[in-house]
Amino acid sequence: MGRPMERHEGYSAPAQDTHLNKAKVAIVKAHDYDCAQIYAGMEKGIELIGGLEKIVKPRSSVFVKINHLSPASPAERGIVTHPVFVEAVLELLKKLDANITVGDDIDSDIEDGFQVSGFRQMCQRAGVRLTNLRDAGFVETECNGHLLEKVYLSRTALDADVIINLPKLKTHSLTVFTGGVKNMYGTIPAGLRTRFHGEYMKSEGFSQVLTDIFSAIRPQLTIMDGIIAMQGEGPASGSLRRLGVILISQDAVALDAVATKIIGLDPLDIHTTRYCDERGLGTGNLENIEIVGERMENITVLDFRPPASATSLFLRRVPGILSRFLLGQLSAKPQLIEHQCTGCFECEKTCPAAAISKSGETVKINHSICIRCMCCHEVCRFNAITPKRSIVGSIIHFLVNTWKRLMAASH
Repeated sequence: MGRPMERHEGYSAPAQDTHLNKAKVAIVKAHDYDCAQIYAGMEKGIELIGGLEKIVKPRSSVFVKINHLSPASPAERGIVTHPVFVEAVLELLKKLDANITVGDDIDSDIEDGFQVSGFRQMCQRAGVRLTNLRDAGFVETECNGHLLEKVYLSRTALDADVIINLPKLKTHSLTVFTGGVKNMYGTIPAGLRTRFHGEYMKSEGFSQVLTDIFSAIRPQLTIMDGIIAMQGEGPASGSLRRLGVILISQDAVALDAVATKIIGLDPLDIHTTRYCDERGLGTGNLENIEIVGERMENITVLDFRPPASATSLFLRRVPGILSRFLLGQLSAKPQLIEHQCTGCFECEKTCPAAAISKSGETVKINHSICIRCMCCHEVCRFNAITPKRSIVGSIIHFLVNTWKRLMAASH
């Protein structure tokens, strides 16, 4: 590996219980985006997994990786890690006199995206450096992955002693769930992210790429913003759901596993969680995870609405030809809701297959070349593009999810 993660002076291996050999995930409650309330919850949760001093040495350089999708959106929309959530993390780090940088790779053509989301104002208030990762550039790094041999990674992230990963708990229209593992995808250049969407169109292949990248740049601490989560067709067009939880772990894979269980999904059905577990990059099996803090049964949500793609995970267990037929019916394609389109043309810029073009003041989608990666759906902040499936597929999706809710309620 070009810049192995062991180079960091502040690096600690993912937290394990030395007696039980289990990864630790802390769950604490925080009902609102109140900095004092979040700070108290985080302080408690971090102590439950061993303390911040074990992870961050005094005066070390810390890169705080937020989840900040482009184009920019206000924090209230639930698309980005909330700035107040991040501010609480910064207050904890300041106690160790850490040299802190907050950032993500975001578009910067027209407006200051960090201003729109509130991160610019928050970091100025906190007196902490805020950076767009493309400003410092990217370094070609070996990852020896299953699909990728090398990848370009953020110089800012690579140069840090410690990486703290702050994902948002959200669903995802392609990968079903986006959390700690997928948030590290933002450490590669935007152009490369678009290219990988075009080259790896199915969830399995794309998730292998996410796992390859994660193997090359693993964070030392992951803290998930689950105070207000996103359900349905995330990561940008779903509906908001107040869960009131914060998840904390040195093992981002274990954290993702616990988060998916909370929202009613089987952790090992999530490809990134399973692949990381199989490769020894973290713990995805709940039997090997110790949950501290809040009890899982007290916060599990039975009626959390998954994305349409989650139905396909269930149907992969159906054998042979029937499974292929059902999965084919479930395959969704992006559909434009014309009256909601504002003509910002962000979808045209992000489409890796060039299947979207301007049509007057709106756009049109060429479904004959569309690869159904849902990048257009992900980038549209006006909910003008939605996944659409056949009538048969919609019926299958309804029946499967009704059955799953009934089974969950019976247990």
